[in-house]
Amino acid sequence: MCRISLFPILLSVLVTFSFISVSGQICGNTGGTFRPNTTYDSNRRLILSSLASNVTGRDGFFYNSSFGQEQDRVYAMGLCVPGAKPKDCSDCITDAVTKMIQNCTNQTEAFSWPGTETLCMVRYANSSFFGTMDLEPNSLRYNTGNITISMSELERIWDAFMTRMIDSASSGRSGASSSSSGKYYAADVTSLTTFQRVYALMECTPDLSPGNCEACLRENVRRYQQCCRGNQGGVARRPSCFFRWDLYPFLGAFDNISSGAPPSQPFTGDGDGASKKDGDSLSVGAIVGIVAAIIVIVLVLLALAFVFYRRRKSHQEDDFQSGDDISTTHSLQFDFKTVEAATDNFSRSNRLGQGGFGEVYKGILPNGTEVAVKRLSKTSGQCALLEFKNEVLVVAKLQHRNLVKVLGCCSEPEEKIIVYEFVPNNSLDYLLFDPTKQGQLDWTMRYKIISGIARGILYLHQDSRLIIIHRDLKASNILLDADMNPKITGFGMARITMVGQALENTSRIAWKLWRNGSPLELVDPTVRKTCDSSEVTRCIHIALLCVQENPMDRPTLSTIILMLTSNTVTLPVPHQPGFFFQKHT
Repeated sequence: MCRISLFPILLSVLVTFSFISVSGQICGNTGGTFRPNTTYDSNRRLILSSLASNVTGRDGFFYNSSFGQEQDRVYAMGLCVPGAKPKDCSDCITDAVTKMIQNCTNQTEAFSWPGTETLCMVRYANSSFFGTMDLEPNSLRYNTGNITISMSELERIWDAFMTRMIDSASSGRSGASSSSSGKYYAADVTSLTTFQRVYALMECTPDLSPGNCEACLRENVRRYQQCCRGNQGGVARRPSCFFRWDLYPFLGAFDNISSGAPPSQPFTGDGDGASKKDGDSLSVGAIVGIVAAIIVIVLVLLALAFVFYRRRKSHQEDDFQSGDDISTTHSLQFDFKTVEAATDNFSRSNRLGQGGFGEVYKGILPNGTEVAVKRLSKTSGQCALLEFKNEVLVVAKLQHRNLVKVLGCCSEPEEKIIVYEFVPNNSLDYLLFDPTKQGQLDWTMRYKIISGIARGILYLHQDSRLIIIHRDLKASNILLDADMNPKITGFGMARITMVGQALENTSRIAWKLWRNGSPLELVDPTVRKTCDSSEVTRCIHIALLCVQENPMDRPTLSTIILMLTSNTVTLPVPHQPGFFFQKHT
């Protein structure tokens, strides 16, 4: 009777999981050093801090740029593997940047190929490396476990597989049913034994030529062969390319790849095509039975997962569409009597103003916390009710210093209420358009407000769990806290969008003044004489860049923040807005 010993399989699993994924970060020691808190250090932090959003905001998940002038200029590059989830890509690059800044405290160059959920690369230097192949410095790690099959058989299969992988990655061809490919990227799997597979991933930076990509990958494979042949996996990292192989899937790179074909076996002349030594192998019937059982189990699990997903999605849709959806959110539920007591029965003396769908009152909770209470008017129509529900469901999921925080809600048949943090300095329009209060907002304070709003919108568009377009951003929806920090509110018309969608419409621009060379005429007269004219002009310039006719010409939010916080970034000449109409005779 043929048997399978589970001990070698379990041992193999334990050994392969003992291979710990490390950051792969290398701080260069040949490019020189810099002193902390210098201009180069500041430029390095600025360009690296915006790398995650710039990479995820581009097709192909690849971005390179430079920042600064002359000896303080920093060149940076970032990429993620094709097909990565934007959030996984952003998290990977953010984590790499954080560790790079912490660990490479004064090196003028460094690179990293980290990854737990996905693979990414971050690199910076004080001289341009774009389009050049760099093989040094390099990093090599390998698993100390040994493979049990004969070395000659391993070398035959492994060498052929690596040759095929290098060819696929360096040529960038796609379409193979058993592999995942992109420009200078390939992930594939092949069979080593009946029960073992070899998984491999290779990638080059997209700025290389095909020949340089091939040379870099071959050097990685050659180096591994020289030191570590016969071990159960390894990783080779260089500034220009990456290589990893193992006996189990990693980094989610093989989720959509079918198993490789089994290794070819010499013909024995036996009708069933299998070896007859007891204990060495399984009969064809046993193998078929095992495979069939596994397929059935997998199909059952997939079916259960599909049912669970559909039910969960259905519940989420029902929560949003039903009249009582607010009661199903995870935000804090307030009792109506508590809210009523906090606002002194919604007294006129506590009224703060009129909201998008009802009145807003100041309240004080039993624990002394000051709150703002938005109450849906009983005469509001269905549209106002939808806006109310939308605001609860959207804002309850957001956490950022430049967004108004929702503390909870109250949903009863006759009452719909949202409870917010109390923001004491009213809305921005209240100060901007009141002649007696305009003087409270000097240019320095206005510039601080502009920067805060930009950070809040960046969070909504790129960094929050949901991608959200506000669609109603205006001065009355910007509240100011005790320190005059802006907090965005008014999410009744906000829309959760699909990944990659970031376009909405606006309708009014200050274009004639710009063309006439008099943009400062746009500025509030109360601050025109005391403001920094170059800073004001720069803000107007950035605003015009954001509304150019071709969306591809418009800067990303992260680039906008970089433009606002650094005067060394050169701004391109803005093109005419797409909806600017001139009079024709």
